[in-house]
Amino acid sequence: MKISIIGVGLIGGSMALKLREKNVASFIYGIDNSKQHITEALDLKIIDAEADLEKGIKDSDLIILAIPVDAARKLLPAVLDLVSDRQTVMDAGSTKAGIVGAVKNHPKRSRFVAFHPMWGTENNGPKSAIAESFSGKAGVICNKEESADDALNIVEGIVNALEMHTIYMNAEDHDIHTAYISHISHITSYALANTVLEKEREEETIFQLASSGFSSTVRLAKSHPEMWVPIFKQNKENVLDVLNEHITQLRKFKSALEKENYEYLEELITNANRIREILR
Repeated sequence: MKISIIGVGLIGGSMALKLREKNVASFIYGIDNSKQHITEALDLKIIDAEADLEKGIKDSDLIILAIPVDAARKLLPAVLDLVSDRQTVMDAGSTKAGIVGAVKNHPKRSRFVAFHPMWGTENNGPKSAIAESFSGKAGVICNKEESADDALNIVEGIVNALEMHTIYMNAEDHDIHTAYISHISHITSYALANTVLEKEREEETIFQLASSGFSSTVRLAKSHPEMWVPIFKQNKENVLDVLNEHITQLRKFKSALEKENYEYLEELITNANRIREILR
């Protein structure tokens, strides 16, 4: 099939590479506001040609929105305005309720399938794209009952080609769960990085003494704000809920240390160790 990818960065580029490798895509158009991204994607053979929105949609069987969630929310209705009843549109956003809600009453809503590949890195741009990045990860399809059967079948085929295992849930539940297992991790990482940068003013010392534990914990703090501010904005209520609980947990550790209650400190750590049974 012919595919147009709107946003040829990390996610869009990685999807393009894998779909080409699997012979799912016969031709891939790239649509991106960044000329640098288009040039890099062409040089890396991620896409076959650049297109504007109208041409890319007109000439494609499948249109993939791989752009920040606020941009996807605004652009999706216009994309659906241009598609026929034989074309399929999917997104790859990390929040779903706002995007689904933006086209709830659109006459071509059934041509859209809400999708979230549960993978990402702190890097961005086509040069960071990796064909095998999605293998073994969860691919979440939301509100499948609102999509046409043929559109859903196409996206299920895409998820299979990406070598992901498919999970179905409604958009609201998706946003709650991703706040717990993804979005809070990024806030924690940003906060820890800011803490260290505030207290340790010698950058050379950070570089020399930072252990693998610290580096892995703050890795997500390298993620770009143009992607994550819209995610936090779109999922604000759920993020605030989990953030309040996280602050409560931090206060427990603080209190245990202040009161020299090391038995309680051990209890907190032992309880946290239960995650071993879930994430092996």
